[in-house]
Amino acid sequence: MSDFHGGAPRFGAQARPDMAVDAGLRSFMLGVYNKVAIGLLLSAGLAWFTGHYAPVQRLLFQVDGAGHVGYTILGMVVAFAPLGILLFQSFARQTSPQAASITYWVVVSLIGASLGMLFAIYADAAIYQTFLVTAAAFGGLSLVGYTTKRDLSGFGSFLIMGLWGLIFASLATFFFHSAMLVFIINLLGVGIFAGLIAFDTQRMKMTYYQLGGNQAAMSVATSYGALSLYLDFINLFRFLLYFMGGSRR
Repeated sequence: MSDFHGGAPRFGAQARPDMAVDAGLRSFMLGVYNKVAIGLLLSAGLAWFTGHYAPVQRLLFQVDGAGHVGYTILGMVVAFAPLGILLFQSFARQTSPQAASITYWVVVSLIGASLGMLFAIYADAAIYQTFLVTAAAFGGLSLVGYTTKRDLSGFGSFLIMGLWGLIFASLATFFFHSAMLVFIINLLGVGIFAGLIAFDTQRMKMTYYQLGGNQAAMSVATSYGALSLYLDFINLFRFLLYFMGGSRR
């Protein structure tokens, strides 16, 4: 997800500061949420463009004789480039605010462009409806993570282990084509990323206090925190779309 997942600090329930009255925390989290919102709007615009503008659509996506939709070579580069960028950043460790911000906007743009393929698979109305449902769920789950007094770090570790299991199970579908396995993967995906939204929200609160007012570090944390929540949103959206997509084209 991002650099912060592996090193989330653990706080006991009694050790937490009173976050409800901290104006600095509210400002920090507002910066994260604003970046997530703008990133989602940018991704939505790019997805619509690449999914509807025929010349670009042909460059990134293709449909075989059986009607299966896939990526062209360029489309695969666009789709998998964010993973390469995130892996590179995870090894880079030392990141400037400018580099963190650039990473966020590049990843968001590439993911948005690759999501255009969804318009060749699902009806437009189903995509819009699922996006709205995901936005409502994201808001509620993030509010839970922001307001709960319970330490979610142990829960988050469990979810991350589940995420690795989900990745390996998804890879298995390339070799074992099972409708039941796909159904289970999508069902687990909804649960895992719903939980990660709450966990990552609380983790960003802990990160704010851990940084102790270091403005440069908080700027980096804003970008990577927004990236974590953005990825949680996009993954929840895609898993929900499996159930809400209706008839596929």
